[in-house]
Amino acid sequence: MFFDFHRLEPIERYKLLLATVLPRPIAWVTTRDRAGAVNAAPFSFFNVFGSDPATVGIGIGSRSPGEPKDTRLNIRTNEQFVVNLVPYSLAEQMRITSIAFPNGVEEPTEAGLTLAPGEFVAIPRIAQAPVAMECSFMQEIALGSFSLVLGRIHCMHIADEAVIDPDRKRIDAEKLDLIGRMEGGWYTRTTARFELPSISLEDWTRDAAGQTARQTRAADR
Repeated sequence: MFFDFHRLEPIERYKLLLATVLPRPIAWVTTRDRAGAVNAAPFSFFNVFGSDPATVGIGIGSRSPGEPKDTRLNIRTNEQFVVNLVPYSLAEQMRITSIAFPNGVEEPTEAGLTLAPGEFVAIPRIAQAPVAMECSFMQEIALGSFSLVLGRIHCMHIADEAVIDPDRKRIDAEKLDLIGRMEGGWYTRTTARFELPSISLEDWTRDAAGQTARQTRAADR
């Protein structure tokens, strides 16, 4: 099937993107509003985009036309936020924080989450999250009703049991047990993995030469 995005409505393009770009990592973002209330919300238009400076990018939509979601407003206000990653054990709590609560309601409290103070930012992280990245606002790029918010990562908190070697920065990803977003209400775990080592140019050239020689010998028979 061929889908011409120039002929589709935004909601139709949105549906196709959500159903095909899979799985998507989830940014469980904590922010603080003008009154000091802590907000938590999950976003799956998210990834990291560099290491110098270490940069996260989050696509944040709107409640309705002209009404940005609380997370985007709070980042504009304080220019600070924390990206927490979601383990399988906290999937239900994450779902609760996605409810459209009224302004001022603290989603972490509704979901029974524990907050821990930041080291570099005045925004708390979710203590139970196996990974939390403290960030400051870098840039906001308008994308229609969405915005791409870029943030600089100042530090990362990682659960002790997932750190294999702190000096070499080796992490046991399986112990993080993170989840990713699929289509609709579906999610996936990241514990079902397979290994596919990269191929060096030298190995590829040697193997290709060997295969050519074998094919030549077979043709001569």
